[in-house]
Amino acid sequence: MMKGVVFSLLGLILLMCACGSSKTKQERGKATVQADTVKSYQGELSIIYPGKIKAASEVKLSFRVAGPIRAVLPEVGAFVKKGELIAEIDPRDYEIQLSATEAEYNQVKEEAGRVIELYNRGSVPVNDYDKAVAGVKQITAKYDAHKNALADTRLTAPFDGYIQKKYYDSHETVAAGYPVVSMINSNYFDVDIDIPSSDFVRQDLFKSFSCTIDVFPGQVFPLELIEITRKANLNQLYRMRLRLKPVPGVDIAAGMSVNVTIEYNPNEEALTVVPLSAMFEENGESAVWVYNPKAQNVTRRVIQLKKLLKTGELIVSEGLAAGEIVVSAGVHSLKEGMSVELLKPVSKTNVGKLL
Repeated sequence: MMKGVVFSLLGLILLMCACGSSKTKQERGKATVQADTVKSYQGELSIIYPGKIKAASEVKLSFRVAGPIRAVLPEVGAFVKKGELIAEIDPRDYEIQLSATEAEYNQVKEEAGRVIELYNRGSVPVNDYDKAVAGVKQITAKYDAHKNALADTRLTAPFDGYIQKKYYDSHETVAAGYPVVSMINSNYFDVDIDIPSSDFVRQDLFKSFSCTIDVFPGQVFPLELIEITRKANLNQLYRMRLRLKPVPGVDIAAGMSVNVTIEYNPNEEALTVVPLSAMFEENGESAVWVYNPKAQNVTRRVIQLKKLLKTGELIVSEGLAAGEIVVSAGVHSLKEGMSVELLKPVSKTNVGKLL
């Protein structure tokens, strides 16, 4: 009887030891990993495209009248201010023409004045009065035309800018309407870049524009959007035109290379943020391990990356939702469906993680 009791107790002890050993093995089979919660991205994104500075407007200037050029004053590349004299036609013939017309104008106006005065007194018929009024209008128009023609022998700058090219020089005869010089407007420049359709369709999210110029490293220049073409070119890109205003002390010129940065507000519902350490590459795809709190295991999830932030975090455009838990340390030792145990977060009072 005693032997039976002893054997029963011994069997019970062995069974308890076996269960304890099995539980210990299961606990040892779990990997302890560090995890982080996926957050929504609340910031801004930016994209950079190369571009070129162009003259905002290159205007070809011409005389409204014909004649021999007396002088073309500024040289190519010279800066001229608005209203400054650029070229002049010999005004001799136009001065003579205006002088003759002025004498005729004074005579007709004087005669018409006498007729109008007599008409007011009732001494002349209405027909004579109408002829006098029409004569004054006709000679006034002729006089103004010849006065304008004389003024048009002087070609002045329509805006502040630089002389780009000279087509005629002094002593050459030019016809009306033929370009004499071309000018570049220095009040602003244009910057052209080409963007793909993926950015064209989200242009309503664009927030601000700026550029850096290769020859002025470290300086950022603000830009203003002018237009985006509605039709793609042969490369299936859309031309974006921006305006660059001159900066005092910075000698910006057409032809310089720039890098244009477009800041935009993303669709915050679609973008999430995870630590860089949570991502691993497998079969050419970017992926993370997503932790299932109920099953206490991990599942591989393919993600689409958007941008790496300076903080060491990744912006993810597809594959994750805010609130999910991803493994952020020890990702290369895990396998699909593997049971894991999350590392407990360090207490805020545990300074230096010593406890």
